[in-house]
Amino acid sequence: MSNDKMIELALRASELSYRRLFEAAQDGILILDAATGRVQDANPFLIKLLGIPLDEMVGQTVGELSPFKDLLSNQIMLQRLQKDGYIRYEDLPLETKDGRKIAVEFVSNVYQAGDKTVIQCNIRDITARKKVEAANARLAMAVEQAAEVIVITDTRGHIVYVNPAFEKSTGYSDTEALGQNARILKSGKQDEAFYQELWATLERGDRWEGHFINRRKDASLYEEEATISPVRDTAGTIVNYVAIKRDVTREVQLEAQFRQAQKMEAIGQLAGGVAHDFNNLLAVIQVQTDLLNSGGGLSQVQSQSTKAITMCVERASDLTRQLLLFSRREAFHPGLLDLNEAIQNTINMLKRIIREDVEMQFKFAAGPLLLLADAGMLNQVLLNLAVNARDAMPNGGQLFIETSTADFDELATTQSAKVRAGSFVCLSVSDSGCGIAPAVLPHIFEPFYTTKVVGKGTGLGLATVFGIVQQHQGWVNVYTEAGRGTTFRVYMPRSVGEAIEVYSPAVLPPVRGGTETILLVEDEPDLRLAVHKALSQMGYCVLEAASGVKALEVWRQHQHDIHMLLTDLVMPDGLSGKDLADCLLKEKPALKVTYMSGYSAEVVDKDFSMQRHIHFLNKPFSIQQLAQTVRDCLEAPVSATA
Repeated sequence: MSNDKMIELALRASELSYRRLFEAAQDGILILDAATGRVQDANPFLIKLLGIPLDEMVGQTVGELSPFKDLLSNQIMLQRLQKDGYIRYEDLPLETKDGRKIAVEFVSNVYQAGDKTVIQCNIRDITARKKVEAANARLAMAVEQAAEVIVITDTRGHIVYVNPAFEKSTGYSDTEALGQNARILKSGKQDEAFYQELWATLERGDRWEGHFINRRKDASLYEEEATISPVRDTAGTIVNYVAIKRDVTREVQLEAQFRQAQKMEAIGQLAGGVAHDFNNLLAVIQVQTDLLNSGGGLSQVQSQSTKAITMCVERASDLTRQLLLFSRREAFHPGLLDLNEAIQNTINMLKRIIREDVEMQFKFAAGPLLLLADAGMLNQVLLNLAVNARDAMPNGGQLFIETSTADFDELATTQSAKVRAGSFVCLSVSDSGCGIAPAVLPHIFEPFYTTKVVGKGTGLGLATVFGIVQQHQGWVNVYTEAGRGTTFRVYMPRSVGEAIEVYSPAVLPPVRGGTETILLVEDEPDLRLAVHKALSQMGYCVLEAASGVKALEVWRQHQHDIHMLLTDLVMPDGLSGKDLADCLLKEKPALKVTYMSGYSAEVVDKDFSMQRHIHFLNKPFSIQQLAQTVRDCLEAPVSATA
């Protein structure tokens, strides 16, 4: 066989092979004449994709075909091909003959086919891929914007993805978290058996659901409900774990407060019932004793016995009255009272029951502070709180009694579940004593609960306070720390004239803001976030820190921009708010300073009572109180803040 014949056979075989590939291709192929740009051929896939028969395409330019009309100019395409020999469209939207919307990837090449120059257009349908990409984009957007924390780890627990909610919840940014093991959040509040059970569940390929007590970057604890699920590849092998978590710290706190309220209510009902029945028995004893005394003929020994019985009945009656006060079943005789006047009338009595080694100080708000209250019950509240403070200072100390007004709005209600919006009077009793241990604090208002030795206390003092304040539609806040003292702050609805304002929010003047830069230092994350948000809405630029030590780092970077320090007084890391302010004022004497605390300022620093013009916020506070105090501080003379 001659060489020419062999070449001809090879050429035919090649053309046949190409034709088979052309016919079977799963991408559209369009063959154009390079000189005219008109269609010479199209494969079956393209015919089916566009819905246009081959005979309607042959002889047309690409721009004349309805799917490409107004999208591809034949002349421009030819010029580009002649110049570059190549055209590519990554995402070309088309409409088929029957009106379907599709997206294609369009690639054109010029090449030599024998003695002819042709253009081959490869058209790949990417509609399905685009839908998948759009679905993935929507999924990614949903994950990024989800309020729940979403964490993906590898099979060893190393973090490979966190969504923005993770940083908001934990304090760790994504760059800080990626590559770290999820154990960076461990608080130590759950034992190894807890984590062993978790990992055993996941390694079996099962979903785990449970409750975490974790630790944020700033070392504060938070609680979250979590669901962790295995992620498998196409072969069914577990390659990742995905956790969806929701911060339930606030819910847990509210639930605990609700359970405590239910327990106190149940104890109150029990105590009231017992006191009622016990008073009946005491009445019988007292009457029978009186009958014995009135009958005459008793010996001296018998008379002494009946007197002893009468004294015991009186003491028992005092105890039952306190039980009834706690259970809110004592007769309530309210009248319009001035809190300042009521306290001033008890000063002499207080001096008789408070030891000489306890220094008493009083601070009265500009009055009158009117409230609808039972005068006797109000005296009971003050006396019981004063005695409790005295007993907390066995070696002497300072007792501060203060009155004030408080207007609470929605910001204040987020800081405590007990707070209601409205206008209130406040009685604050603070001591510099031993404080209340965390294990004791949840029980202090329970009747007969006492840490004192037998014979030194009945355990009814604070229970009586609780019952009376509840009966006056108020509440008690307690701020304490071991070795730093305790502040009891009693809130009761304020009255104007004869009208009582219990549930109506106070009508407050407009909030005043500014544009100054404020350094906010507060170790409670939720409160820091709320105050930051409030100040920002007022127009201020806010820099924040979780402790005095961290505040110094912020100060070194921005001290020339900072106009005011707003700091908590009691903070971790060994640097108090007062120490921090003293340090910064040495560097910048013109700096304005406002303190805030759940304690009375004098308990934290006894010298505060000797300083005038101290800018101080008692927690909880309203936005109006925050705004007014900040403005007063910023507009005060420099010497007034020192």
